[in-house]
Amino acid sequence: MTIKIDSKNKFSLPVVGMSCAACAVKIEKSLSKVRGVQHVSVNYAAQQALVEVDEDSAPFSEIVQSVKSAGYDVRTVKSTLKIEGMHCASCVGRVEKALQKLPGVLDATVNLNLEEASVRYVPELVSLSDMKATVREIGYQVVEEPEVSISDWDKIQKQKSYNILRKKLIFASILTLPVLILSMFPQLPLFREISQQMLWIILLILTTPVVLFSGRQFYTSAWKTFRHLTADMNTLIAIGTGSAYIYSILNTILPTMFPQELRHVYYDTAAVIITLILFGRLLEARAKGKTSEAIKRLLGLQPKTARVIRDHQEVDIPIQEVHVGDVLRVRPGEKIPVDGLIQEGRSVIDESMISGEPIPVAKDPGDSVIGGTVNKTGSFLFIASRVGKNTVLAQIVKLVQNAQSSKAPIQRLADIIAGYFVPVVILIAIVTLLIWLIFGPAPQLTYALITFITVLIIACPCALGLATPTSIMVGTGRGAELGILIKSAESLETAHKITSVIFDKTGTLSIGKPAVTDLVPVNGYTENELLSLAASLEKTSEHPLAEAILKKAEERQLALSAVQDFQAIPGLGIKGTINGNKVIIGNEKLIQEQHVDFSEVDQVQTKLLDHAKSVIFVAVGKNIAGIIAVADLLKPESESAVRRLRKAGLKTYMITGDNPKVARIIAEQLGIDEYYAEVLPDQKAQYVKQLQEKGEVVAMVGDGINDAPALAQANVGIAIGTGTDIAIEASDITLIRGDLNGVAVALELSIATIRNIKQNLFGSFFYNSLGIPVAAGILYPFFGILLSPMIAAAAMAASSVTVVSNALRLKRFKPS
Repeated sequence: MTIKIDSKNKFSLPVVGMSCAACAVKIEKSLSKVRGVQHVSVNYAAQQALVEVDEDSAPFSEIVQSVKSAGYDVRTVKSTLKIEGMHCASCVGRVEKALQKLPGVLDATVNLNLEEASVRYVPELVSLSDMKATVREIGYQVVEEPEVSISDWDKIQKQKSYNILRKKLIFASILTLPVLILSMFPQLPLFREISQQMLWIILLILTTPVVLFSGRQFYTSAWKTFRHLTADMNTLIAIGTGSAYIYSILNTILPTMFPQELRHVYYDTAAVIITLILFGRLLEARAKGKTSEAIKRLLGLQPKTARVIRDHQEVDIPIQEVHVGDVLRVRPGEKIPVDGLIQEGRSVIDESMISGEPIPVAKDPGDSVIGGTVNKTGSFLFIASRVGKNTVLAQIVKLVQNAQSSKAPIQRLADIIAGYFVPVVILIAIVTLLIWLIFGPAPQLTYALITFITVLIIACPCALGLATPTSIMVGTGRGAELGILIKSAESLETAHKITSVIFDKTGTLSIGKPAVTDLVPVNGYTENELLSLAASLEKTSEHPLAEAILKKAEERQLALSAVQDFQAIPGLGIKGTINGNKVIIGNEKLIQEQHVDFSEVDQVQTKLLDHAKSVIFVAVGKNIAGIIAVADLLKPESESAVRRLRKAGLKTYMITGDNPKVARIIAEQLGIDEYYAEVLPDQKAQYVKQLQEKGEVVAMVGDGINDAPALAQANVGIAIGTGTDIAIEASDITLIRGDLNGVAVALELSIATIRNIKQNLFGSFFYNSLGIPVAAGILYPFFGILLSPMIAAAAMAASSVTVVSNALRLKRFKPS
């Protein structure tokens, strides 16, 4: 199975510095202005920008620069390649030019004296292996060094960021605790002898490192967004804590500036808010890390090394050095390193981690094996057919990553709201400040400042921004674990609206290959004798049904006889001489023409035809020897799959090229609502369109090349993973193991994911709709309740963590 993911014109950029959905909107606007950029989708939760460009797009460096100009950065890594064979400045220029041409390389500098190339690049887009291959292609040698995989590198970077955040939190907590105690209990015996002015100076000394070190990221991010005349989550935090901190400093250093009743400090507010938000972000980072566990598990399937046959010796080499055509050895219990075809030996392979199918699959010479699966029993040799980014595992990972980076329509609405959210909150905070200054009780400035800070801090565009992408990430990841590959967030959202499902018959509902289902011998012949006669004659035939008869004879290990005077009669059958007897095989018309009496099998024939089976007559001389029934058998799970969909209230349709009688029988067997018979391949898309014009939201399930137009026309195209590459490429969802029950599972997963998204969005809107008025002091005139900025900070942190935690519940999704 090959899954074609995307063209060279579509790639994901790992973005650094996003703190809410408003950031995603800003980056989208900036990237959309770059020449040649066709489509941009920025996912805040995944910290990824999915960019689609045309052939005449700006250089990659300009695309990265546009992200930077918006106040953010692209996560890059710097590596050094040891290169041999360079002799002059011309060599340096060649190497630099070749490396800089690679998509994903930002800059490359070659040092001739050190024989090194220093390269800065985006590891998600280009690997060290790609660079090494490029250098070798232009005639130089690269000294091999261990390569860190993208998954390991990403893990290292995330762990590094997590550790920095944790250190800042610990540092802030150590200093905030005494600030809180000194602020809340200044009359304790221990502090009673300290003057108020000295107490404030101590608080200033303790709070300043919290603000300038632990909270530095909020202020630097706010400054960057301010320079671009925008605002985000960090702007709210920076203005809120900054106002409290600066007001406190002025009261501490220049107390005479304020009347006696306004001489207050809010160091505890600034310190506690920063500490609580850091704590919330640490919990959020930890929870968000779990949303991509499916990807990590997939990446972890590939072994780090492979055992290759070189010069008749078995050599262990890094997985990145395996090339197409290499012969590899796999022993029992080992993971298969890359995709390939078995050359020698037999085994049983556990493919459950790729297909979700728990039963191990027997493999013989000539069978394909998939990288990342586990060899259970025998040792075997296989030839590598796909390596690196082309393996099934790599393509599945890329497919899931792209889906997680894409946006559902429901998310675009949330992002638009989030884009206006921060400026609106700042406006509400300013209005609140003015209202309290004009109409509030004494001391007005104190109340005004508290409510101003509280409104800024309690507002949480972060929860709004996380509501959809976290659910999409977990949902698509869970789908991959169940053997369902969802190509985009839009497909996942649309799937829950499906009202009708159209199945292609051949290869989708049926196995796709004819097989012998019945042997009915008469006139003293046994089943084996009947089958042997038919197979002996059919071995020379090119008829599609001949393969089914020969396969059945092979299964029974029957000896075949020599045939003389073989003759094919177009549209009717074949005849020949076996052991001196004239043998005829064909349809009813041929038997009648040859004046053979078949009355003994007439009733059986009618019964078999009523079950949509093809009947083949076998006659020896003028006597009927029996009949053989051949049919394209239905898949064992077809009936249960259709039943599940009908139980869910969906209409089911079947589309087939068979005659109406056969189509009706199969539809009745499976319980399908309606069928379309004698449909030509190029007409399938028209039937999908007809249903759509009636207001139906249609899913098309198919496997063949001729299904591709219908799959593309459908609202959601679902391809069978055992089908053709073209069908898979045209689809929105791929069922890896080909089990039709996956259709119902995909729809159930979509419903569960959309339900989860709606819960998150409702929670986010409800929280902000309730929290902001309370923070502004709406309860004060009635109940005398005024929310503390510190409680607001805790509530804001909790809202984000709650959204991510709710999304993580999808990991426990189980099909009905």
